[in-house]
Amino acid sequence: MDYQAVLDYIREAVEPKFGKGKVADYIPALAGVPGGKFGMAVQLADGRNFKTGDADEAFSIQSISKLFVLQMVMSHFGDMVWTRVGKEPSGDRFNSMIKLEMEHGVPRNPFINPGALATLDLLMSLKGDTKQRIRNYLRYLALNDSVEVDPVVAKSEYEHANLNRAMAHLMKGYNNIHMDVDDLLDTYCYQCAMAMSCVDLARAGLPLAMGGYSALHDASIISTSQAKRINAVMLTCGTYDSVGSFAYRVGIPAKSGVGGGILAVVPGKMAVCVWAPELDTFGNSYVGTAALEMFTSLTHTSIF
Repeated sequence: MDYQAVLDYIREAVEPKFGKGKVADYIPALAGVPGGKFGMAVQLADGRNFKTGDADEAFSIQSISKLFVLQMVMSHFGDMVWTRVGKEPSGDRFNSMIKLEMEHGVPRNPFINPGALATLDLLMSLKGDTKQRIRNYLRYLALNDSVEVDPVVAKSEYEHANLNRAMAHLMKGYNNIHMDVDDLLDTYCYQCAMAMSCVDLARAGLPLAMGGYSALHDASIISTSQAKRINAVMLTCGTYDSVGSFAYRVGIPAKSGVGGGILAVVPGKMAVCVWAPELDTFGNSYVGTAALEMFTSLTHTSIF
């Protein structure tokens, strides 16, 4: 398969789709990101990689960070994480509080905001600097020591974190948050404001594609069982409340973020990352979803 030709074809083919989505503006620092940006990268199991467009440009990974924090928590705590969060799709927006109160402070899954807060709360129970731990883990996975937080985005996110703060207090009331809420929110905004490129994220996603092993690191990053379980939750919960539509169109596990990135996994073969900042009504990249749909169709890599 000529993956470079496929990526270059997709970059041209998605051009008519620009302008149909909207860049996230509820975080003011993201509102100024040019909507016409597009990057895509493929990282194969054998170490080869391919890229097109703005694939080397770092962007705010936002909710894609939840995927890596979940990995870290599962590495330290194993299945204990599932006593704090569920594994089911929410059916609501990623920042909705409706089911959270109905279900006594236990979030539906680790990829919606309250679930990510509960997961991070577990990680913060470990000794040491949690921010540094997250940053170093992302640098290690991406093989890029320049991966860093965007302080402007982190500050903007923290200053507009009223819903997340309310969810954290609600969960603390149900004893599902143990850390100080302000410290938790500060670390959560830091995590979401990490800046990485499509190339970085495709590298970082390779262990999920290969049963926990990365040929780039010549090491098992997570266990085979953990990779299987995380991929399952990605498939059913990774693209907010449009997981059914995404599975129907694209057909592989993926995690999206409101920065416009989507990291997807083709089990046994590769990790793919696409970035296009304009979002659909569910908070997923409009152009990025279309690009991944084209990719799995052209390469016959849907799992279905």
